[in-house]
Amino acid sequence: MHYAVSEKEISAAKLPHEIFLFNLITNHILIFVGLLGLAGSYPWVMLITPAISLVLLSYLILRAKQSLRKDSWYVFSHWQLCAFRSKLFIGIILLLALVVAVLIFTVGGDFSKLRPGHYALAGVAFIPTLLSVLTLIVMESDAVHKAKSGEVPQSIVNKFPPPADVKPVQYNE
Repeated sequence: MHYAVSEKEISAAKLPHEIFLFNLITNHILIFVGLLGLAGSYPWVMLITPAISLVLLSYLILRAKQSLRKDSWYVFSHWQLCAFRSKLFIGIILLLALVVAVLIFTVGGDFSKLRPGHYALAGVAFIPTLLSVLTLIVMESDAVHKAKSGEVPQSIVNKFPPPADVKPVQYNE
């Protein structure tokens, strides 16, 4: 649904989606690929990407909780959408972390004992993370567009109905 919103509200509604996109593109793609070169010598350096991600995602979730007191309904709605997606992505990261932890546990923490099968299993576990990053990039890019155009997804409108003074804008087609 489309709503009449101010430029200030548009800017505030775009912010959570832009932070999430920064995390996905800069952190999970650019920084991750840059760190891959160091992973052979320093495997623990790969924890930088999920650490940065968890900090940013935690901020998005905590700020979304504060949004009801601070922001208009329109801005609040976009924070809630982003918080939902952040929780989903944290779950995916934790699933990957669980698989990696099991692999490390099976070799007793000695990375030299990793065999091709271990790498194959880690690669298969990495696929849902990769697909979710790519999917979330598309979804969050669309959310930025919706925030710019005064739109709130129907699922969010259903979950968090607008106050009585906020009416949707009707377009004549």
